[in-house]
Parts: sequence; structure tokens; C-alpha cells
Amino acid sequence: MKIHEYQAKELFQKYGVPTPRGKAAFSVDEAKKIAAELGNFPVVVKAQIHAGGRGKGGGVKLAKNAAEVNQYASSILGMTLVTHQTGPEGRLVKKLLVEEGLPIEKELYLSVLPDRGTAKIVFMASEAGGMDIEEVAAKTPEKIIKVYIDPLLGMKGYHANELAFGLNLSGDLAKQFSAMATKLYKLCVETDASLVEINPLILTKDGRVIALDGKINFDDNAMYRHKDIAEYRDLDEEDPAEVEASKYELNYIKMPSGNIGNMVNGAGLAMATMDIIQLAGATPANFLDVGGGASAEQVENGFRIILSDPSVKGVLINIFGGILRCDRLANGVVEAAKKVGIKIPVVIRMEGTNVEEGREILAKSGLNLITAKDISDAAQKIAEIAKR
Repeated sequence: MKIHEYQAKELFQKYGVPTPRGKAAFSVDEAKKIAAELGNFPVVVKAQIHAGGRGKGGGVKLAKNAAEVNQYASSILGMTLVTHQTGPEGRLVKKLLVEEGLPIEKELYLSVLPDRGTAKIVFMASEAGGMDIEEVAAKTPEKIIKVYIDPLLGMKGYHANELAFGLNLSGDLAKQFSAMATKLYKLCVETDASLVEINPLILTKDGRVIALDGKINFDDNAMYRHKDIAEYRDLDEEDPAEVEASKYELNYIKMPSGNIGNMVNGAGLAMATMDIIQLAGATPANFLDVGGGASAEQVENGFRIILSDPSVKGVLINIFGGILRCDRLANGVVEAAKKVGIKIPVVIRMEGTNVEEGREILAKSGLNLITAKDISDAAQKIAEIAKR
């Protein structure tokens, strides 16, 4: 789950991480009021969407007076902001963050996240703050510092010192930074965050270390124990089909520019199925894992969500029946097909528990469903659809 910058900064403040003074605004009048409350100019007017690159897209402006606050808030609220992370369709801006401008001496990068490869928590830091970290990693990887922490032992003083020294910080700045890094580690672990990122982390001309930006992502599987954080969820920032799928506990992710929808039970099988679609000369339109114990209703809703995507020109259903029996899958597909109507080719490959019963249900349905004998046959039939 992603949250907005202003929400990330609320959590930063809760954990004692210094941030600029500011508040979220949902209208131009609110933005003007917040700017007046801050008391001094300049102030920064920031678009709040779940994507990076907002400044390059025109979503971050420095206002030197009240008139410019009105001008920038009016132009940014309601705009469709396009960045390298939103795709060409962009995101509609419905809220702003208005905060004090600060005298920047230097910009740094800092993030903390779980590292699956080492089963540790890793800090990444760089003196190349304010830039796209992916670009820094690709062109100048030596500028990125990595410090790994065993979560069973926790963060120690020498971890923070290693980061501070790597960023060429000393004296009071190093002390401030080390204290901040320790707090960020605590935030990451206690909230089950999958990413905590500050870009840029700034050193001010008056000698402070402040999180000028903030990005936090959370592990969806842990939200049941973080009800307060779950309330930060902004459905306006999510794909409507993904929101709909979450209502039925379906793992659905829409892919850009795909033309073959797919429904599978199991994440590994889903990834393999997407590879099969790609090798067949088509492009997967989604990732949809209905899970091992899906009900006929879940299958029905998953199939309906796939068919609701106008970019989908064909569907591959690839199920290995274990806990999810093939007859249950077949009933779900048939019910969904009757309610929604099938106007595109649908290839179904089933193996496992009650596979013969499932195939019989599909055969007697009267629907135009293409049954594949095995995965090779399914790939061939998808290839034929792709050619058409």
C-alpha cells in the first residue's frame, strides 16, 4: 500500500524525524490559509499523487508571495499530472501539500527497506540526493552506500556511523543524521514498511538535517495489524479494477499495454503463465492469482474483472486443481460468462482435482470456450489468437 507525502511526513513526525512545517490542502482557499499560517515566504506548493517525478511534471512550485500561492494552487489542483511513473495517462491531482521553504545547503538520498536476498534490512544512502536514484545506480553505482542490518539484532550505533561517514558528515550534522536514521529504522520495522525513502534529505544552511520529501510503502499482508495506517489508503490513486478485486480478496494487478488476460491459482504459476503469453507473441494484460482456496464466486468475479478491461483481446485461464477443484473453477467461469457475455476467445487449461468434472461442465455450458489439453496446447492457441 502506498501513501501520500503528507501522510508519510505525519508518520515521520510521530517517530521524531524532522520535516518542514506544513499541512495538506484540499482546495485553493485551504492552501492560501495554510501559507498564511506558516507566516513566512517562500512556501512550496506540492501536488499529492502516488508517483515520483512531480517536480519535473510541473507539480511542485515555489511561491514567493500570497498571489503565487493562489496561482500555483489553482493550476495544480485539478490538473492531470504526467510523470515518468504515472504513464502517459497521468494522475488527477485532488490534494496539495503546502509547506515552508527552507535554505538548502546540500541534498542527500536516504532509504531503508527489507532486502529479500540477504534477509536483512538495508539502508541505501547517497550524496547524489534530489536525482532519480535509479539513474544514479545505473550510471554511478559507486555513489550509493549500502549498510545491512540483521533484524534479529537490530540497528546499532556503528550502523548509523557508517552511513554518516559514507555521506561525509561530521560533528553535529553526523549526530543529527544518526539519530534520524535510527528513528527511520524503527518506523520501517514497527509499521511493516516495504520502503521508507527520503529524496532529498537536506542539510540546511543553518545546520539542520531535515526530510524534505517522504515516501513510504507498506506490506499489504501486514495491514490487518495496522488499522491506523490502513486508513491512509486513497482509493482514488488506485486502478478501479484493482480496488474491485481487493473486495473479493483477489490478487489482481493491471499491466500496461497488455492484450491477453489471464487467471491462475498460485503466484508462481501466474508468473510462468505470463511468460507463456509473452513467448506466444502476445502481451499479458494482468496478473490475477485467485489463490489456492478460491470459491466459485471469487473465480466468477475475477473473470468478470478481466473481461471488463477493453484492452483484453483474449483470455488464458491456467489452473492446477488442488485445493481449488477444477469443477469449482468451471462453475465460476460459466456463471461469469453468462452474466457478462463472452465476446473474445477464452482458452482454458485445467489439471488436477476433479478435472474431468470441470471439463464436462465447460462442455455442457453451451459457451464458446476453448479447452486446451496441456500447457503447450494452451500456448499454441494463445499464439493463434495473438496472430489474429
